Amino acid sequence: MSAKEKTKTELQLKPMTVATLQAVRENDAGAFLNAGTGDTSDDILLHKLQQTDKVKVGDFVKVFLYLDPKKRLTASMRVPKMREGQIARVKVINATKDGAFLDVGAERGIFMPFAEMKGRPKIGDVVWARLYTDKSGRLAMSMDVSDEIRRASKPAENVKRGDKLTGEIFNIIDAGAFIFSRERYIIFVPQKDIPRALRVGEEVEVRITFIREDGRLDGSLRETKENALIDDATKIFKFMQLNGGIMNLNDKTEPEKIFAAFHISKAAFKRAVGHLFKERLIEKFDGGFKIVERE
Repeated sequence: MSAKEKTKTELQLKPMTVATLQAVRENDAGAFLNAGTGDTSDDILLHKLQQTDKVKVGDFVKVFLYLDPKKRLTASMRVPKMREGQIARVKVINATKDGAFLDVGAERGIFMPFAEMKGRPKIGDVVWARLYTDKSGRLAMSMDVSDEIRRASKPAENVKRGDKLTGEIFNIIDAGAFIFSRERYIIFVPQKDIPRALRVGEEVEVRITFIREDGRLDGSLRETKENALIDDATKIFKFMQLNGGIMNLNDKTEPEKIFAAFHISKAAFKRAVGHLFKERLIEKFDGGFKIVERE
């Protein structure tokens, strides 16, 4: 083999890749796979513990390549359960400032660069992610799965307004959040219908508010007005309790300030304040409201 051919072969065998290699010899530790360099010292160990089936000399084996603690190229028959380009719900098993590692069933977690994240997933989170090959030829993961989910989705059937569906958030933008339901429906939740901070990958129950002609859905993560009224009133009252019994917001306050404080619309704020006022829990005070003092 020429030096040029040897270099080409060696470049193909790198960590965080999958290759099919032939077992050329074995010892008590396991089988050694031909690295294709013509030098037996380059053969790659497939340890007995990394064999899912007994490997014999001459067998061709599909393996996942990674670096062992001594930075040696090592093989395992535990290859990714995902195909390149495929998306799946996978668990975050480690997180660093540069990215995260996701469990795809291989011997080692597959790295997801920071640039491929949606938000900042934490250890234990389960997220939608896509397996791909990066510019260096190594397997990597990405949470940019909107195109794949659109292709995998289907128009909603037998769904009506008020129905509640469960799904996972796969993208968040300034206008709202996108959810992929268990039925493979895409549901958009506008920002005004999101009552709290959300995280990509989070499982939520969403109430359907609108059915589009193309079968896409709009939804809300808020309760119906009747149920939301009590929740919003409780939230406002607790806010006042933590602020000396005072609230310097009223029905003339800009909607943006109300949303920043309580993550509710101005209309919902007015309904909740009206409820507290009717129950004589609060009273007007210096352009705002204060909690009624009880004797």
